[in-house]
Amino acid sequence: MRKLLPLISTPHSGGRSALTCRFRCGDACFHEVPNTSDNEYVGDVIAGALSRRSMMRAAAVVTVAAAAGTAAVTGNGGATATAATVPAGTAPKDTGAARGLRFTPVAPNTADQVTIPEGYEQNVVIRWGDPILRGAPAFDAKNQTAAAQAGQFGYNNDFLALLPLDGDYERQQLLVANHEYTDEVLMFANYDPANPTREQVEIAWAAHGLGVVVVQEDHRSGKLTAVRRHQLNRRLTATSEFRLTGPAAGSDLVKTSADATGTKVLGTLNNCSGGTTPWGTTLHGEENFNQYFANGGAVTEPVQAARLKRYGVTGAASERKWERFDKRFDVLQEPNEANRFGYVVELDPYDPTSTPRKHTALGRFKHEGAQPRLTEDGRPVVYSGDDERFDYFYKFVSSKKMKKGKSRAARAYNLTLLDEGTLYVAKLTGDSPAAQIDGTGKLPADGEFDGSGVWIPLVTANADGAVSHVPGMTAEEVCVFTREAGDKVGATKMDRPEDIEPSPRTGRVYVALTNNKDRGAAGKAAADEANPRNSNKHGQILELAENWNDPASDGFAWRLFLVAGDPNDPSTYFAGYPKDKVSPISCPDNVAFDSHGNLWISTDGNQLGSHDGLFGVATQGPRRGELKQFLTVPRGAETCGPLIQDRRVLVAVQHPGELDGASVENPMSAWPDGPGKMVRPAVVSVWRKDGRNIGV
Repeated sequence: MRKLLPLISTPHSGGRSALTCRFRCGDACFHEVPNTSDNEYVGDVIAGALSRRSMMRAAAVVTVAAAAGTAAVTGNGGATATAATVPAGTAPKDTGAARGLRFTPVAPNTADQVTIPEGYEQNVVIRWGDPILRGAPAFDAKNQTAAAQAGQFGYNNDFLALLPLDGDYERQQLLVANHEYTDEVLMFANYDPANPTREQVEIAWAAHGLGVVVVQEDHRSGKLTAVRRHQLNRRLTATSEFRLTGPAAGSDLVKTSADATGTKVLGTLNNCSGGTTPWGTTLHGEENFNQYFANGGAVTEPVQAARLKRYGVTGAASERKWERFDKRFDVLQEPNEANRFGYVVELDPYDPTSTPRKHTALGRFKHEGAQPRLTEDGRPVVYSGDDERFDYFYKFVSSKKMKKGKSRAARAYNLTLLDEGTLYVAKLTGDSPAAQIDGTGKLPADGEFDGSGVWIPLVTANADGAVSHVPGMTAEEVCVFTREAGDKVGATKMDRPEDIEPSPRTGRVYVALTNNKDRGAAGKAAADEANPRNSNKHGQILELAENWNDPASDGFAWRLFLVAGDPNDPSTYFAGYPKDKVSPISCPDNVAFDSHGNLWISTDGNQLGSHDGLFGVATQGPRRGELKQFLTVPRGAETCGPLIQDRRVLVAVQHPGELDGASVENPMSAWPDGPGKMVRPAVVSVWRKDGRNIGV
């Protein structure tokens, strides 16, 4: 009898709690889908606006991928399996695995802890409220102040980066973290959502943003601890100064009463995932920024109203009521303030005095992240997904080459790399007739979900200005209303494209598509070859093959690498690997690579009854598709980050205890400090007890 890794057999609602939906994304999935454009099915003929040259390049990439076999994108072809599951709470012993994945997989569970494999240890590196700046007080849950929070680690850590420190900083690294959003119900005792106080609002402003903190490594184990009040530590909040750069900077679309120049923005909001650049900076994606702005539904001017609606700026009062304390969050009083959020932010974490940049050349949408790589001649290419049902994913190709070295001149120059180049949006074409994609996840006649694609140019920026490639839109409009530009050129509607990562070993690009409950619903886009399941609860991972020598090329081949869910479900697929030997996975969100070329996937909103977790999967060789769960997070939490180094794995445990009915007075998790303590988001480090590398 074939035995699958276990699912949780006890009843469980699954997915995000209503509380998480409320504070993290403003109930985005329960509002009207912002994308109402009539883009065609991905198997249809590509629009005539695309050049014959682009189509020929896409075909050439497909041919190269097919010829390369497993060195490029390998095919579906695994039969579906049905079998009994192992009893809940158990997992088979590992009998051999891909290098980097040689650990006993964690069984799905609902434990209120971070559960890790046998033979591993963990510690909390830093948690919400821990002081990191000089003069900042210790965390005091009953006496929080905005001034204290501005010097403490922020709330709801998400993206993580670890950067090396040279010189006198022995065994130290620089940890950079996003602080995505606040959940005031879990932060303040006796919180009244209808009447927040100014102090509570200002604490929330200070708890958003970015954090930089030096961490110390234990030379024997790889354990990390935060170095508090270090001179390189830094906090950037919702009131810190940021600089708009690129084609839209200075345009009338981003000017406000407080900033006539259209270049100085206060704050960064809802930073989700991000990336680390080859030139030593970090990138941070502003995601669900729309929820912070009030009175979008009261705007009557037709063009502005339509554009606000396309970005989900609707309704009356905002959830947090910030507009009561700062008019910039009221679109009736400051109609352009919302246009100053939704960008990729670049931070130089080595310079505590630097002003971070918001790169308008990379477009404005709900950026999940932004992960760069270099072309053969040294130009950055940055991939980014727009985390919304039926929205798109993008690529930016710089026209400038990175300068090597750490001189002040080289660093200053490299900070301009993402201001000039071309922004593209993806259009995918399936190679199977539409009639063979029935919405159940059943494979088409050729035995795989795959096809070709093109990158459609939207705008090109250079030192002399910028040129729009979208009829009827200026370059500035394309950069500020990028979703509208994608609609006009017929980009492919996807199932919530989130983190996108290129493999440092193969050059293949992996796109996490979390889920889409509205796929195939009345009046909504039906299943297509890249999004093959209607009412898609579990999501999938898309794999792209571009020209290895030129990732700036405008054609690619694509194939579904994983179709997530219960391995017993015939619609699931694990790159052809036997489904009785994989862990169940649901709702892929953030992805990262280890040094062996394995893809690591963190989940958000697991629909299989277990807590969210972190998984590793082989992308090459005979074990391609072998997927194993490395950890799970506590009750109500989401697995963020993640960061995979040879000696350790880091995850950001976000919103622990964020379950319906939870509050400061009624906590639903005791993590990380035990019963009677405030529930606090935190960063966790995991390492092997014997000091050896992870998974070898």
